[in-house]
Amino acid sequence: MTRVDLNADMGESFGSWTMGNDRALLDIVTSANIACGFHAGDPDVMADTMKAAVQRKVGIGAHPGLPDLQGFGRREMAVDAKTLGNMVRYQLGAAMAMAASAGGRVTHFKLHGALSHMAVADEDIATACFRAVQEISPDIVIMVIASTGMQRAAERLNCNLAAEIFADRAYLDDGTLMGRSLPGSVIHDAELAALRMREMVSEGAIITATGARIPTKIDTICVHGDTPEAIAIAQAVRDGLLMDGVRVAGLAEV
Repeated sequence: MTRVDLNADMGESFGSWTMGNDRALLDIVTSANIACGFHAGDPDVMADTMKAAVQRKVGIGAHPGLPDLQGFGRREMAVDAKTLGNMVRYQLGAAMAMAASAGGRVTHFKLHGALSHMAVADEDIATACFRAVQEISPDIVIMVIASTGMQRAAERLNCNLAAEIFADRAYLDDGTLMGRSLPGSVIHDAELAALRMREMVSEGAIITATGARIPTKIDTICVHGDTPEAIAIAQAVRDGLLMDGVRVAGLAEV
């Protein structure tokens, strides 16, 4: 039986400012990527989100980004390898401490936003980030954008990796995500998102905006928690996969 993890980015509220509906998402997904305070989140939000994840037996992931609260971590920065590594260590360490205090542990790691895109475009950046992770938690699962330079960097380091595709984003023919400023780059229709994921999982391939197929391993599917349609998309994707006989399970099973 095919098994696929369903993950969502969350814990992105800050103080009295609320982003997304984490509680509802945690009732649908099997893995939660929780912001570590640089691009979003704060200690209280981290603690509350991780506690809720533990209660629902949802896998906890560290989701570090660039230090850019105003831009939500979606603006690229020029950062040297040493600083990149230290930013990753700092955020992963915070996530591990907060997870332990909630009675859980960090089981996976996923780069956020612009930092993720930088790691796709430059394998040296991915390598700097993933080496820092391995120093702290050698066996942690590292989510990588499937069929990109990020995945190749993780494979060279012999990381325990999970190849990820996106339910709510369109793809270019090189396997990278279409820029958010382009029309059709973000998918808001839950049924369309579910149909795309059913097709991709069934074919074992990324299907691009032009209809091209890029064969790939698919371990986990992401839904962005900050979009208004996140709950509907996550539920539709889960229901569609189950309809096809796919087991939606945490990374430990996948």
